[in-house]
Formats: sequence, structure tokens, C-alpha cells
Amino acid sequence: MPYHMVKPSALDLIKHGRKDYAEVERYSADPKAFLSFLDTLGVERAGLINYVAPKIIGFTPEVNDWSAKYCSAAPDRLIAFGGVLPGTVPDPGREVDRLAKLGIRAIKMHPSHQVLSPNDYMDGNRGLAAVYERAQALGLPIMIHTGTSIFPGARNLHAQPMLCDDVSIDYPNLVVILAHGGRPLWMNEAFFLVRRHKNMYMDISGIPPQKLMEYFPRIEDVADKVLWGTDWPGPGVPPIQGNIEKFNALPMGAAAKR
Repeated sequence: MPYHMVKPSALDLIKHGRKDYAEVERYSADPKAFLSFLDTLGVERAGLINYVAPKIIGFTPEVNDWSAKYCSAAPDRLIAFGGVLPGTVPDPGREVDRLAKLGIRAIKMHPSHQVLSPNDYMDGNRGLAAVYERAQALGLPIMIHTGTSIFPGARNLHAQPMLCDDVSIDYPNLVVILAHGGRPLWMNEAFFLVRRHKNMYMDISGIPPQKLMEYFPRIEDVADKVLWGTDWPGPGVPPIQGNIEKFNALPMGAAAKR
């Protein structure tokens, strides 16, 4: 994450209680240092999640260029996510094309930070429709934040998973990933949607491993549609190593964990 772009109010939350912030900042400035850190953990690949949210986080479209450049250091291991927010670029569809050429491999949408709902195109948001249309045509997955956010100003009602149902109906070939599985309020919605739509997946980042089986008691039924992640270094997210150890200790079959 390019911390120099983050608004002070958001940065205060990110830094709150972090004893390792200096290290996190160093990794943000140097992809080689971050890769070495991943090596110590035995982590093969990492998604660098960035998105345009000028009002809540401070990120403008320039965050996409930063993400692509950072991940170009090791594109086989660092997966660049970017964002397109209608109203911040003249042509959202063309911006998706630009990001694909830049090396962005997936689009991140954060409804509660971008203050729009995933299905706002049904109410006339043609820019959002263009994002979905071009992402679908180019084979770029769309990761959509679902669940709550504690960042100042976040509008959480926009992040209900069921708002993504329309997206998969209207863009059936678009790969949609429900980030965080709707936690901690809407897990049942996320589970239903992942089972309903063939191209809808979810990740379990930001969910404490010890809560995972409580939130998703039938997670093994959809194991092939679930992505593992940590959401580190997000606010309140514990170190990656502990997350891995607790996940591996869960009473879940080895095949599902893979």
C-alpha cells in the first residue's frame, strides 16, 4: 500500500497499536524486502490490494500506477489489484483497458469506501456498467469488499453481499470475488451467493481463523471456490505467521485447506 497517499484520518487507524509499522512501511517502499519477508513465511504469492477511494482513504487513480509498478518486480509472485471509480476518470471503461495493459490483474471495488453499491448500474450508473463490461470482456476478476469497515466515514450498507447477486446475473461470465465473505454480519448471504453463481467466489481474509468454522460451518462444501488470505497489514489484523498456524490447526480436511 502506498502510505504516502493515505489520508491522515485513515493512516491514524492503520498505525494505531502497530508496533511493526516501520517494517510495513519499509516493505511498501521496497518490493524486494517484501518478497524476502514472504520467503521467511513460506508464502509463495501475495495480492497487493489497492483501489480508488479519495474521500475515505485518499487513493486517487494514481494508486493503480503505483500498484502495477510495485508488482512488476516479481509478477509471478505479486498480484496487482487496482480500481476504477466512476467520476474520478473521464471514461471508466477505457480506464479498465489501461489498467489491463499496465499489468493490473484484477479490479478491487470497495463499496463502503467508494460510497456506491455494486448494483448501482441498475439505477443509471453507466460508468459502473462499463467497468463490469470491460472487465468481463478482458477476463479481469472483480473483487468486491463485503462486510463491515471501521474506517472513518465508511458507508457499510453498501457492502452487503446480496447487492452482488445482480452483478453475477447481469454479467454471468465475470469472475466476482466476495472479499471477507461478508464478515461479521452477512456470512450466510455470501455462502448462498457462492453456491448460486458459478463464477462467484469468496476470500476469507480478515476473518480470525478460530472463527472460520463458526462463520462458515459448511465451508468444505465450497472449498474449491474459497481463496485464503489474511488482510494483513489491515487494522487489527494479526501477523501472517500466526494466521497460517491457526488456519492449519483447524479441524478441516487437508484437501479443503489446499
